[in-house]
Amino acid sequence: MPHRPEHRPRRAARAIAATAALIVTAGAAAACGARAGEETDAFEPCLDTSGDTVKVGALNSQSGTMAISETTVLDAILLAADQINAAGGVLGKQIEVIDEDGASEPVVFAEKAEKLIREDCVAAVFGGWTSASRKAMLPVFEDYDSLLYYPVQYEGLEASENIFYTGATTNQQIIPALDYLAETGVESLYLVGSDYVFPRTANAIINAYAEAHGIEILGEDYVPLGSTEFSTIVNQVSAAGADAVFNTLNGDSNVAFFREYANVGLTAEQMPVMSVSIAEEEVGGIGVENIVGQLAAWNYYQTVESEANAAFVEAFKAEYGADRVTSDPMEAAYNAVHLWAATVEKAASFAVDDVQEAAGGVSFEGPEGTVVIDGENNHVSKTARIGEIRSDGLLYTVWESEGPIEPDPFLDGYEWAADLAVAE
Repeated sequence: MPHRPEHRPRRAARAIAATAALIVTAGAAAACGARAGEETDAFEPCLDTSGDTVKVGALNSQSGTMAISETTVLDAILLAADQINAAGGVLGKQIEVIDEDGASEPVVFAEKAEKLIREDCVAAVFGGWTSASRKAMLPVFEDYDSLLYYPVQYEGLEASENIFYTGATTNQQIIPALDYLAETGVESLYLVGSDYVFPRTANAIINAYAEAHGIEILGEDYVPLGSTEFSTIVNQVSAAGADAVFNTLNGDSNVAFFREYANVGLTAEQMPVMSVSIAEEEVGGIGVENIVGQLAAWNYYQTVESEANAAFVEAFKAEYGADRVTSDPMEAAYNAVHLWAATVEKAASFAVDDVQEAAGGVSFEGPEGTVVIDGENNHVSKTARIGEIRSDGLLYTVWESEGPIEPDPFLDGYEWAADLAVAE
């Protein structure tokens, strides 16, 4: 097996019991990478930095149900690479981005990750969206001792020394969202999600939070990823009469859900929906008239007021068009490239072991604010924000945390979550 650095002992993987079967399924989806990875004993890292360039991978869904969300993440990765190159590159070398299409399929993500590592010889890979895609890629990056920078909020309860998580973990998004709802008087919830790892794990956490805080769960429904039939579920939601809906749908299922929600006459005033996977990019596809007034929990919005964000938005629109919008996952991907570059500069090396050793404490003044890598769990500190969708299609902050929240992916700081994590 590849050399494992001894400076940071591996933390035992833990998972939620309620989703263990799904996680096993996701791991099985990565079997193609694992089978190919039988050669990992003989694999030698092939990264070549003898020339003027260094290769990195961008692995995002450019087709399939997740393309509505992930295409813009690739744009942000390319923008960050261009900016770093214009400033002199990384250790004097220009970044060359090799982009691959994950096609919204976990198995494809695993295959493409292996291709980027073994054939393209990249220094790191940036991408992934769904937790199913991340869990499919995880054994590939661990087997080949390579680096993945994962830019999307997720369900937590995971830490790998081969993955840097630049999106929010649970205590930086889902728990602040629940706190906000509770503070505004919500006493009952209806849960709607896509049927895969993230929504089921997130809802297990939400159920535990609800039990501890006296919130009633009136219903919990799942649809296959990519599903566009919501008439039955929306009617059930309407009949339940919950104070609010917590939405963990992903991809273009959100388009169908919110259109049906509006079609039956449900509004944000009657029954607000708190979403954790809808950002500015998706609002246009849904139709702002179908979603105005609804809520979302993220760490970044295009409307965040800061010099860093103004420069980011201006640069993005200049590159891709004045009608384009920025969003949280793409901003986290943009931050990821800059964090990787800063870590390489600190390490004075592209080698995986050196980057891992140097990562703790590396920071970047991103559009959302300052983000700092936690060297113990490879997550970053992030400011939590609740946003409201307005008639211009943008999200505006209605609440934010007092400052960056330190990552707690295993929810060790929450007594009510003690029974969620079990040995895998």
